[in-house]
Amino acid sequence: MTPDFSLQSKRRVFLKQATSTVGAAALAHLLGRDMASAATPTPDLGGMHFAPKAKRIIYLFQSGGPAQQDLFDHKPMLEQMHGRELPPEVRGEQRLTGMSVNQSSLPVAASKFKFAQHGQSGAWLSELLPYHRDIVDDVCFIKSMHTEAINHDPAITFFQTGSQIAGRPSLGSWISYGLGSENDDLPAFVVLVTKGQGGQPLYSRLWGNGFLDSKYQGVQFRGGEDPVLYLSNPDGISRDHRRHQLDSINRLNSHQFQREFDPEIQSRIAQYEMAFKMQTSVPDATDFSDEPESTFELYGEDAKQPGTFAANCLLARRLAQRDVRFIQLYHQGWDQHSNLPKGITGQAKETDQASAALVKDLKRLGMLDDTLVIWGGEFGRTSYSQGTLTPGNYGRDHHPRCFTTWMAGGGTRPGMSYGTTDEFSYNVAENGVHVHDFNATILNLMGIDHERLTYKYQGRRFRLTDVHGHVVRDILA
Repeated sequence: MTPDFSLQSKRRVFLKQATSTVGAAALAHLLGRDMASAATPTPDLGGMHFAPKAKRIIYLFQSGGPAQQDLFDHKPMLEQMHGRELPPEVRGEQRLTGMSVNQSSLPVAASKFKFAQHGQSGAWLSELLPYHRDIVDDVCFIKSMHTEAINHDPAITFFQTGSQIAGRPSLGSWISYGLGSENDDLPAFVVLVTKGQGGQPLYSRLWGNGFLDSKYQGVQFRGGEDPVLYLSNPDGISRDHRRHQLDSINRLNSHQFQREFDPEIQSRIAQYEMAFKMQTSVPDATDFSDEPESTFELYGEDAKQPGTFAANCLLARRLAQRDVRFIQLYHQGWDQHSNLPKGITGQAKETDQASAALVKDLKRLGMLDDTLVIWGGEFGRTSYSQGTLTPGNYGRDHHPRCFTTWMAGGGTRPGMSYGTTDEFSYNVAENGVHVHDFNATILNLMGIDHERLTYKYQGRRFRLTDVHGHVVRDILA
């Protein structure tokens, strides 16, 4: 029997057309399913896995690696051993960076700064942090942090994304994906970077969405007249004109979505709408003219200068009041390989008052209980001097094996120090907290089970804590 090629041709045409319609619909279904893989409850609907202790986060990231033994981790042994060789058994087999591995000597460097205990909790603080004295009973110090990366870029990326390799979603993006937004006029995730700071570079991928939908990426606010780039209307364009223009663009995007079923098209529409709303909400949030003079006395005069760390701390409080869920501050300059006494003194002066003011201000407003404030960098510093040790000067190299960070509010236990280091502040002695543990605890405070907040990408279910992490329950209130 002779085959009917005309029927085969018609069949091929039918299958091709079906692929572009039913197949596309199936693809859209699969994409939607993957985007909703954070287990029950569904992401982006404001649900939590359990009752949260915190509603929002303000993360004061101190880029460069603050020296714990000059700020928080008081070690009298360093004074006794000052100038002598770091004992080999203390270092063990730990690697050094390329900046000090070839030093012929690793002399112990005691802190140049005096320490004293403060508050009912008796927390040790360096004289560099006079304003922190007022908040020690509201703060939980974690003195046993440790990480894996020994250089800045992978270490910062690890803290922010749970991976040393770039490309994963940031902490703020994961939280935005899991919990959605609490307001319609501002982004759920805002980023503030201290302007004019030198030091290790910061990249937008640190607050990027990775493989999540682009609507979950952080939106950077800048100091100056135009906090968000390209947000203002050009000369000659009125708000009504912009509204008409967006309506036309949205209709075209809607038609394109009906053809392609690409969820990024819907995200683009939503982002256009958010930008339109931000034309009024951002100027309101960034205008400090309604703040009383007492506010600037609290945060410091620098708070009147947009883009400074103090101004960003005040802006973070204002954004928190407007239900922004995740506010990420970055402050560079803590990378003191040499001339540390002078460098860290300047850094402390720029950050101490405003950091403490933020905690006090939130407490005054009744917001500290449900706002989690985090302070810390990507790693610590060595207790030996990098370079020449002199009577009044020393430097410190990168040190991932132990360092200090702190949390306040948001369901953490106040007035406590968790974990300890050895006598040289070189190794964790008790209750170590890894980066994955730290991030698991942050998610827990927001009502999220870190093992259940996942996203399927390229055949694998990813999560912020990878396949690791334990909630540090001892620091939960």
